[in-house]
Amino acid sequence: MTEPAPIPGLRGRFTIPSLAFGGILMAVMQTVVVPLLPDLPRLTGASAGTVSWTVTATLLAGAVLTPVLGRAGDMYGKKRVLISALTLMTVGSVMCALSSDITVIITARALQGAAAAVVPLSISILRDELPPERRGSAVAMMSSTVGIGAALGLPLAALVIQYADWHVMFWLTSALGALGIAAVAWAVRESPVREPGRFDVVGTLGLAAGLVCLLLGVSQGGQWGWTSGPILVLFLAAVVVLALWTWHQLRAKAPLVDLRLAARPRVGLPHVTALLTGFAFYANTLVTAQLVQAPKATGYGLELSIVATGLCLLPGGITMLLFSPVSARISEARGPRVTLALGAAVIACGYAVRIADSRDLWMIIAGATVVSTGTTLAYSALPTLILRAVPAEQTASANGVNVLMRTIGQATSSAAVAAILVHHTSEVGGVQVATLHGYLLTFTMAGAIALVACAAALVIPRDAAAAEPPRQARRGVHAVAPERTEKGA
Repeated sequence: MTEPAPIPGLRGRFTIPSLAFGGILMAVMQTVVVPLLPDLPRLTGASAGTVSWTVTATLLAGAVLTPVLGRAGDMYGKKRVLISALTLMTVGSVMCALSSDITVIITARALQGAAAAVVPLSISILRDELPPERRGSAVAMMSSTVGIGAALGLPLAALVIQYADWHVMFWLTSALGALGIAAVAWAVRESPVREPGRFDVVGTLGLAAGLVCLLLGVSQGGQWGWTSGPILVLFLAAVVVLALWTWHQLRAKAPLVDLRLAARPRVGLPHVTALLTGFAFYANTLVTAQLVQAPKATGYGLELSIVATGLCLLPGGITMLLFSPVSARISEARGPRVTLALGAAVIACGYAVRIADSRDLWMIIAGATVVSTGTTLAYSALPTLILRAVPAEQTASANGVNVLMRTIGQATSSAAVAAILVHHTSEVGGVQVATLHGYLLTFTMAGAIALVACAAALVIPRDAAAAEPPRQARRGVHAVAPERTEKGA
């Protein structure tokens, strides 16, 4: 394989920071709306149920667009599609800054869902652009940006909302988005590694319909009722549509998702582990924010402000930044399979700390930080496993599917946490509030899922650390399509 030539000068030194900045922006955009949710009904004149779609729309759009944009990146150019995703994210932020109409805001938040493809596209660019000795640490850093951005987004948004008009927050994120676009356009070189073919429009529409039905059912089940007619119809439609989509993908000459490749243990098991890890990780973010804001009258609540709550999550984000190079070194020494299993085990240990003590602030922060540390190890190892198991020209789409599995895990986690807390409440000051027992059950569930993820990681074939697939495209050859990497690699 011909190694990529380094990007000369200042641009080369800013390639990794520019991509990492884009990943952090993506996570910030997803979290900045959270502090606004209690006040949005008053600010927009909409109902609380309608306002919840500012989160649901981003989730659905991101789930649908991540594999689609990943496939488009493999076909048409990863940098080109990455800039398109960042542009949609920034346009959505500008729309939110200009309007107080809930319909416009929900539409804008759906556009911002395209940013979910930023991380898998960036990881694929790093695979194509960096030599092997720099690739591991760069991919680990890129993976950790999800947690770093989430930890920064909440306190940033809370501070802006507390001291300025809420539209200012979206003007700020719009400016950051424009900066991110400019940085990627300047510092990142387009990869010549492509997988030529015709775009699978039927597969795209089928996947979109199936995922919308599935995730809409999961996200709205608690509100509409799990046995209600609309939810049952959505789940039935998801099963039928995704079954037909699978049939089509197995017969298409250029499928949106190569299911035969995904079915191989070296690819499929990391996807399963991504789903389980996403479930376990997300419960930590959901529960910590609610627990520390609970009234003191509950006997366990600390009644913290939203700004203080964001600061409680900040150590986890800092830890993710610090541990990303550690994760890369463990993967180099022991293999990403071991790093993934270790990360899942550390997540389980973090929940053990949460179960042991969820009353003292320092123990809550310690437990949440341990979970974040495990998440860093796991999330940093997942793309490395995928990169070593798939052909070079399919890295963006394969990593897109992996991120999709994390998204499904997070959506399922949100529904499961809500179901547990709703069924374990007590009245405090005339308001139904979740009990400490409900939170402890949530920690137990998430810790158990993390242990299952650890077991799944350990059965990934040991040859996952084998040399990556041969024959990336030679640089400088533009007239001839890159030679296709062997599928069996």
